[in-house]
Amino acid sequence: MPSWLQLMLDSLLPLLRAGLIFTIPLTLLSFALGLALGLLTAIARLFGAKPLVAVARFYVWVIRGTPLLVQLFVIFYGLPSLGILLDAFPAALIGFTLNIGAYTSEIIRAVISSVPRGQWEAAYSIGMSWGQAMRRTILPQATRVAVPPLSNTFISLVKDTSLAAAITVPELFQTAQRIVATTYEPLILYIEAALIYLALSSVLSALQVRLENRFARYGGFLEART
Repeated sequence: MPSWLQLMLDSLLPLLRAGLIFTIPLTLLSFALGLALGLLTAIARLFGAKPLVAVARFYVWVIRGTPLLVQLFVIFYGLPSLGILLDAFPAALIGFTLNIGAYTSEIIRAVISSVPRGQWEAAYSIGMSWGQAMRRTILPQATRVAVPPLSNTFISLVKDTSLAAAITVPELFQTAQRIVATTYEPLILYIEAALIYLALSSVLSALQVRLENRFARYGGFLEART
């Protein structure tokens, strides 16, 4: 067996373990929390009072206007100067959550705004409150439109978690770096890490297609009913 293949086989289990223990949980938690934050931010910008709108806009402006890596460094390396000490994983989780929250808020704001005004009026006409109209009428329609861009954001997040290596989170990419430090085979290990990321992205892309098709059928069902 070629030495390079043996090296890839020997390092496969540590890389997969790091992905299961750190990369995947970091991705799922960051996206779930970021999506919730994005929804709140979008609602604040669309329906909030002027001070709340200003705060939401400022948050989105700062996060979207600065690199994710810089944001992670500020949280992990910068906050200790203020007496705020965070372990690597919580710091990464906060950084990714804030970043995803800003980007998803723009997606959610756009899809909610795309729902025709008549849908609000129809909901109000049958006695729904604002909250009921949002939950039962607006968000279900907006979700169908939001699935593709939100899915793309999730897939991008899987790859972006490699930046957590810069703040010492022992996820997949940093594990590859550690193996490189002992084997002195950067090309082989980094290609292997890239292939694992590629496999994850490919699986998620296939799931995205199925999810989009399902929502498309659901949308057709709703249109047929109306």
